This record gives sequence, structure tokens and C-alpha cells, in this order.
Amino acid sequence: MIDTSELPTSIPSLKLKCVAIDTYKENVAYLHRNCGLYRSEGFQALSKIEIHTANSTQPVIAVLNVVDDASITNIDELGLSEQVYEQLGIPEGSEVFINHATPPESLKSVHKKIAGEKLDYQQYLHIIQDIVNNRYSKIETAAFIVGCAETGMERDEILHLTHAMVDTGERIDWGEDLVCDKHCIGGIPGNRTTMLLVPIIAAHGMLMPKTSSRAITSPAGTADTMEVLANVDLSLRRLHEIVSQQRAFLAWGGTAKLAPADDVLISVERPLSMDSTGQMIASILSKKIAAGATHLLIDIPIGPSAKVHTHMEALKLRKLFEYVGDNMGLHLEVVITDGSQPIGRGIGPVLETQDVMKILGNEPNAPIDLKEKALQLAGRIIEFDPDVRGGQGYAVARDILESGRALTKMNAIINAQGRNNTPIQVGKLQCDICAQDTGIVKAIDNLKIASIARLAGAPMDKGAGIYLHKKVGDKVKKGEVLFTIYAEFNADFTFAKNAALLDNSYQIDKL
Repeated sequence: MIDTSELPTSIPSLKLKCVAIDTYKENVAYLHRNCGLYRSEGFQALSKIEIHTANSTQPVIAVLNVVDDASITNIDELGLSEQVYEQLGIPEGSEVFINHATPPESLKSVHKKIAGEKLDYQQYLHIIQDIVNNRYSKIETAAFIVGCAETGMERDEILHLTHAMVDTGERIDWGEDLVCDKHCIGGIPGNRTTMLLVPIIAAHGMLMPKTSSRAITSPAGTADTMEVLANVDLSLRRLHEIVSQQRAFLAWGGTAKLAPADDVLISVERPLSMDSTGQMIASILSKKIAAGATHLLIDIPIGPSAKVHTHMEALKLRKLFEYVGDNMGLHLEVVITDGSQPIGRGIGPVLETQDVMKILGNEPNAPIDLKEKALQLAGRIIEFDPDVRGGQGYAVARDILESGRALTKMNAIINAQGRNNTPIQVGKLQCDICAQDTGIVKAIDNLKIASIARLAGAPMDKGAGIYLHKKVGDKVKKGEVLFTIYAEFNADFTFAKNAALLDNSYQIDKL
């Protein structure tokens, strides 16, 4: 408990007020410009403050915003955004004290990283602890991310960062020796294999509790897409209950406080469109280890417009994954797959969900490429089962899918998590993008097509995105539809349409 008599006697208390603003992963406080403390104590906008209560043992840190509207915060009040108000845990009107925050000592290590120095485990641990404890502003977190991306991370540093991210959050123990997981490094639009793997693996009887992140630079992540069908924000207790019933789930990892620094880092990486190699590996493996995985399959797609361009780059990345995985006690296998074009037809949460359900339902118009890739990956995971001989996994996975057992399991998982009984529809604004020439589709640029889908509003607007009518190798006539853009809002629709008309991402060899 803090001794408030130790606070400077010139600083009076303020009345606490909750300001209904979602500042997403950043603590923000609001002080009126005419408050006596604003000038007398030298507080400035965007400086950090410590918030004390009579019963607190640790102050809460927040970035200060200055307001001129008494309806937001009066001169005798301290307003807090929703996130920091929940952390403080006391009712509105309570007495609070504020003081200048001491800069985190770990910022010195961030400066060293920016200068190109190698950091050790303790330095990474202190940085991650301060990020988790909201001692970093978004600007300071961005400095750490850019420092790691621009100066690079040696393999030991990636291991240190992974350890630090695991050690600053909770860990799940499922009480079994074989707990499966899978992750794709991303970069391929529509590559929604996880939502097919999980019900197949669970129907086989293997344990696959799947926690997933939201999209960083892509038009949809697994959590964004699964949220179309069911609740993904589930407590750790509820996740245990679902696993005991269904042997699997598909949930967002942030709610369970698994490697919580990862969600803060992602919230900054997303607007920067950054996903550096070291932080990507640490992000993936820290979440998997914290989620209790013992056996992990990593999918690295390669292609001209994928994250990894060549087989040689993929081999280097595989070695980094294997080095960190081995040192963290994780059985890890890496598969290198074709990332030369989008997988499936839909790009965006709702459109990708439609692809998944068509495959699970064995519908004749289901995308073959997504189905086959999912079966190949499922087969590899099933071969983690000591009772399945090498090479037999694919046949087992195919039988589970074609028999309808995978669909039955998926519906059971959806019901257990809480089915969304109000289906989300595709965006009401639609535009067909047509071929300018007759010929054969030679290539589709993953980055450009993903960018168009994001401009349309995906993944924030779940009905936004793109539906591909033509894939690589298809014949196309001039004026024939290549893909359709879907959007919810006029501004997004215009941005996406103009980007597609400028460069539709398709390369067509004329006949």
C-alpha cells in the first residue's frame, strides 16, 4: 500500500472519471487544461504520468492527453480511457493522485538496439516486462520494433525475445504429452487451412487447442475469420471446458493472456505494416509454447510475392525456427509450400469462411487448391500420432473430411464456443474487375491483391474483401471478370476500386 503522505504536498487529489474511449492496447489519461495541476506541475500532452490511489502498491502508467471540454473531463477530474480504468479497478469519483512517470530503465536497451548492439535475455526481459506493464507509449514500442527490424536480430536474440515473451504471461498445461498446433507465416491471401485442419485433427482424436492472432498485414487472420462463425474471445476456463468436450477450439489468443506482449507489439506493427523475421518467429513460437503446444507444424509458403521469395530463404528461416523450437523444448517441423498465388477463392473474413464451409461440406464448387493443401498439412500433423505410420496421414485426413466427420466436428466446436446466430453478409458495395486482354493468367501478385482487399475494409469490416474468379493457369477473355471487390463503406470501396483499376495484380499472357 502506498503512503500518500510521501507524495508532494502541493499535488492535490483528483476525482476519477471513466472516459468511454477505446484506446486499444494503450493507457491514456485525460486532464483539463485549466486544472491547477496542468501548469503548476509542468504536465504536458503526450508525457507519461503515474496514477496512484490510497490503496495501490504499484502506480498505473498512462500517456497524458489534455482536453478543453469540461464534458470530457472537468478541472477537478482525471479521465481514464477504458483500458486503464479497468486496470485501476476502483469506482468513478474515487480519489487519485498523479505524478510524473520515471522513464523506463529498459529504454536504454532500446537505444542500444537501434544503434545495432546485440541484447541479452535480461535486456529483452526488461523491455517486454515494461511493455506488458504499459510503461511504454506506442511511440516507444514502435522504436523497439523498428530497432529490431532495421538492425536485425541474431538467432540467440530471437531465442531471448521468445523466452521473455513466454515468461511475462500465463502458460497453459493441457495435461497431455501430445498437443498439436500449426502456424503459417502468412503473406498468402485466402490461405485459411487452419480452420480445416482443426476439425480434421480433432475428429481423429488428437488434441489441437488452436489460439490465433488477429491479422497484422493481411486481409484476415484465423481469429478474424473464425469470429464470423463463433465467439473467439474466450476465458481460459472456458477453453479448458471446450477442449475436454471437443478436443479442439479456434480462439483468439489475447483473451487468455498468453504472451501478452505479442498483442501490444502487433497493435503497433499493424499500422506500420511491419513483420520482421526475428519478431515474427518470437511472436509465433511464444504464443504456441504459452498455449501448451508440444508438437508444431510451421508452413512457409514461397513465391515471387510471398513473404519468402526463394527456397534458400525458406531453408534459412526453417533453421531459425528449428533452433528456437529445439531450445524451447518444442517438437517442431517445417513444411515449405507453394505461395505463388492466393489460396482458395475468398479473401477477407466472410469470403474465406464461405470457402472453408464449402470444403467441409464436400460441395462440388469448393476450392480444390485450399482443400488439397489442408489435407497435406493435416496428414503431416496426424503423423505426429505414434499409431499412424509415416505416409498414411493424408489418407486418414481425406477419409475424415469426405466422410463428413470434419464438418460434424466443426459444428460442434462452433456451438461450444458460441455460434454467431446472426450471419455476417458480404459487403453491400460490389465491383467487378475485368480482364483487359484475352490470354492465360500467368501470375497474381499476392501483395497487391491483399492490399486491394485491405483497402476495401478487410479485416476490420468482415464482409469486405475480394472473390477471385480466375486463378493462375486459367484462360480468360477480354472483358471477363477476374475478381469482385466487396466493401461496406463508400470511401473504402472507392479506394479499393481505384487501386484495382490502376493495377489489378494479374499478369496475363496474351494469346
